[in-house]
Amino acid sequence: METPAPLRHRWWILAVVIGGQFMFVVDAFIVNVAIPSIRADLQASGGAMEAVIAIYQIAFATLVITGGRLGDMYGRKRLYLIGLLGFTAASIDCGLAASSATLILARLAQGAAAALMSPQVLATIHTLFPDAARARAFAVFGIALGLGGATGFLLGGWLIQLDIAALGWRSVFFVNGPIGLGLAAAAMVLMPGDAGRATGGLDLRGAAVLFAGLLCLISPVLAARDMGYVWWLWVIEAAGAAMLLAFIRLERRVGQAGRTPLIDLDLLDDRRFVLGIAATACFFTANISVYLVVTLFLQGGLSWSALQAGSSVLPLALAFVVASRHGARRAAAVGIRALIEGCLLEAAGLAAVALVVADGAPQIPLILTLGVFGYGQGLVMAPLFGAVLMAVRNAHAGSGAGMLTTVQQIANGAGVALIGGLYLAVQPIWGDTGAMLASLLNAVIVILATAALLRRMGRVTSPAAA
Repeated sequence: METPAPLRHRWWILAVVIGGQFMFVVDAFIVNVAIPSIRADLQASGGAMEAVIAIYQIAFATLVITGGRLGDMYGRKRLYLIGLLGFTAASIDCGLAASSATLILARLAQGAAAALMSPQVLATIHTLFPDAARARAFAVFGIALGLGGATGFLLGGWLIQLDIAALGWRSVFFVNGPIGLGLAAAAMVLMPGDAGRATGGLDLRGAAVLFAGLLCLISPVLAARDMGYVWWLWVIEAAGAAMLLAFIRLERRVGQAGRTPLIDLDLLDDRRFVLGIAATACFFTANISVYLVVTLFLQGGLSWSALQAGSSVLPLALAFVVASRHGARRAAAVGIRALIEGCLLEAAGLAAVALVVADGAPQIPLILTLGVFGYGQGLVMAPLFGAVLMAVRNAHAGSGAGMLTTVQQIANGAGVALIGGLYLAVQPIWGDTGAMLASLLNAVIVILATAALLRRMGRVTSPAAA
């Protein structure tokens, strides 16, 4: 019997959909290298530059679950193409931005478009690989994500150093134009069409309340320093906290009315899952923020070029990829203990980085100690989601994965606001070295909190999978 066309071409389809996801990950990191150049060119404040990074994560976090629902309702190919083309167009808008405000809005659009595209990637892999090849397909997906960070730093540094057509930092966004259009053309030809199931409703009100609440909660932290810590910023922050509480009540009412809420609040009755969510939040709070402060220190404090700064994290990224493979096997053998060990190694790596920074930051020791941090990070990140989702009954697995992804991206944005903001607040007082040391200390504290939460989670009995 003839093999269906989508299955014959499934590895090509895999390359196309992972290509879109790869663009999203690269853009989460490429901006870190470009931040000093963007700030100088647009005469932007430190808070605005933090917002350029954080708003991307927040927009993605608040819309990714809705993006998955839309893919189920209207077809994954259609939503993938809409998201990919939207992401490409928003990237061009980023490159054309004439002010920090327009750049922030374009980054918001990028994150929102990625939220439409990203859920279709995992769903497509799940559909096209129902056999033993699925593990290999997900391994390719994981390696692509791990290399995305390194590619973002290297590509960003390379493009800024080359200064093609005198575009400067704008080239890090314009490069997405031809790549995105090429992937879209390939997706139109290769991806199988699916009509979707246009039934049920979307919790658009929940998505809007969640987005507004997060924006009000994080924006005052980003803007406080530049606005002289005016009192009404904290009123906005309190309003954001109130909106998040209202969001939980709203979601309960949506569920009680028989409609599909944005998140499944029944999951919050599972103490093990709640501890896992808290550990995930802590872990990712110290994730992208470390990359941001490293970039600020290398380019601002040590006066490294963008290319030097980008290249410096290559050993870190390679260590991450190697550790990801080891981490999965170690977690399968000893469970939660493997993740706790990874957290401790990660914290030790950052402590070593701090010692090197205090000693004048010689290049080779700095790069090597960052590699230790990257290895510890890889030991945790690869098996973390699986360890947390083990606490979730099979019937709630999709909702649990969506909630974890949302928490991950919110934590990324919050980490940039808090730890990145700490660096920018301390730097005028204690200089770049003092700011770096203060940021690293706080990142270590958050990572140790992750280890403590994972330890508690390991002691809680998980409900049996249904």
